[in-house]
Amino acid sequence: MNKKIRWITETAAMLALLICLQWVGSLIPNQLIRQLITGTCVNAVLAVTVLLVGMSSGITVALISPVCAFVFGIAPNFITVAPIMLGNVCFVVLLKLLMCRKLWRQILALIAAAVVKFGVLYILVVQVICVMLKDDLLGKKIGEIVVLGPKMLESNMLPLMFSWPQLVTALVGGTLALLIVPTLRKALHK
Repeated sequence: MNKKIRWITETAAMLALLICLQWVGSLIPNQLIRQLITGTCVNAVLAVTVLLVGMSSGITVALISPVCAFVFGIAPNFITVAPIMLGNVCFVVLLKLLMCRKLWRQILALIAAAVVKFGVLYILVVQVICVMLKDDLLGKKIGEIVVLGPKMLESNMLPLMFSWPQLVTALVGGTLALLIVPTLRKALHK
């Protein structure tokens, strides 16, 4: 099979899986449980994609994922889409660059990638958007889309969503990926 066609097919399959998981996750009524389950699944798909298909596929899925999350109502605000993209890209790039065959190095690679993703999201969303830019963004609209809604800040939901759950979902999702990638490699003869 042509390399370009294979890349498109594998990337599309991973993206389809991610979109299905996000859609199912969007049906969970409790916000925190939805985030923990969906976030874990998304991070697992991101990790499997980058480790099995490659860097460019991982980055592609990492960039498209937050847009789909916003469409399904999982990403809480329009303003969080770009920081989630950056966090996802950091996660997949570090995971791929630091990964090797030794288990202890795989664990360290996963921890480093998860911590960096968490740090990027915490700094950009909690510290910059929710603290520094809050007064400038609160209630503003781009067309019909509210950039930052007051309910997100009043309930403290936005800062909570981009704190410890980000680290937990990246670590658990990445761990699931590390467990299933060897089996997928054998099954796909990679």
